[in-house]
Amino acid sequence: MTPSKPPARRLIASNKKARHEYTVLRTYEAGIVLVGTEVKSLREGRASLVDAFAHERDGEIVLYGLHIAEYAYGTWTNHAPRRNRKLLLHRAEIDRILDKVREGGVTLVPLSMYFENGFAKVELALAKGKRSYDKRQTLAERDANREIARELGRHLKGHPRRP
Repeated sequence: MTPSKPPARRLIASNKKARHEYTVLRTYEAGIVLVGTEVKSLREGRASLVDAFAHERDGEIVLYGLHIAEYAYGTWTNHAPRRNRKLLLHRAEIDRILDKVREGGVTLVPLSMYFENGFAKVELALAKGKRSYDKRQTLAERDANREIARELGRHLKGHPRRP
């Protein structure tokens, strides 16, 4: 009997700025309703999450502003690049997410988009916006941790401390 392989994930796009702009409270994995040319374009890695966000529409969660470039070899059946796309989540998850969003101060932000076992998925975050001083503090902490790791590495390698 052969051991099972871990699920293969292939990153399509990530929203690096989202982790800087927001504090991530919880993440969810959601499927996306796509048409054929969108899938082909995603396989080429032609997507952008920069202006994307999720919101409720008729009791469902919909992704707005996701840009999937038109498929180069598509014909008149090609898709609209910025159309709204329905996200696939369990009803209990949708209800839980919408309760949090309705409380206020929380938004739904896509963090990354990837293929998992042949299916396109979105990592969706329940996030709270950061203020400018929070962003500066996060950057300062990251720089301090980086410097600590650098010094620890020098110490372990036996190199003298730099002035």
